Formats: sequence, structure tokens, C-alpha cells
Amino acid sequence: MNRKELIETVLKEKEIAHLTKKDADACLNAVLDTIKKTIKKGDDVSLVGFGTFCKVKRAARMGVNPSTGEKIKIKAKTLPKFRPGKAWKEMM
Repeated sequence: MNRKELIETVLKEKEIAHLTKKDADACLNAVLDTIKKTIKKGDDVSLVGFGTFCKVKRAARMGVNPSTGEKIKIKAKTLPKFRPGKAWKEMM
């Protein structure tokens, strides 16, 4: 499902007659932007029944170039992470 299909599905399923697709897209943008900004600051975003978005640090490590077999150093980095909630895990 892509972004457009998500918006259309939400509008149909919840029968939100007063919202246009443009309004729903703006709402989705606002939610996603807020999650990104919050995670960038270092705070977690927990949506009960859905899951938690958080920021994790990956340590530097050694890797291997698969084509040459040469060892390479992979730099440390910070990445976003999503942990599904208990209810969602049980549903799956």
C-alpha cells in the first residue's frame, strides 16, 4: 500500500465525509513530520496499541566487502527504529 492508497482507505473506512483527500494528506504529513522531529530530538513516540518510534545508536564495526573480501570499517551511526506494540504483535 502506498501513501495515496493509505489516505483513500482511511477516508473510506472511517467514512470521514468532511475531509478531502488534500486535508487527509496534510494530516498525514503533520503526523509524520512530528514523529520525525521528535525522534531527531532524541525523544520516543509511543502510540498505545500500535508501537513506539525511537532513535538507536549503531556502534562502529568491521565489515567485509563481498566482492573483494577486503575488511572495511563501518562508521557508527544513529538510526530510527520502530518497535511494534504488544497488541499488534499478538494480532500477527
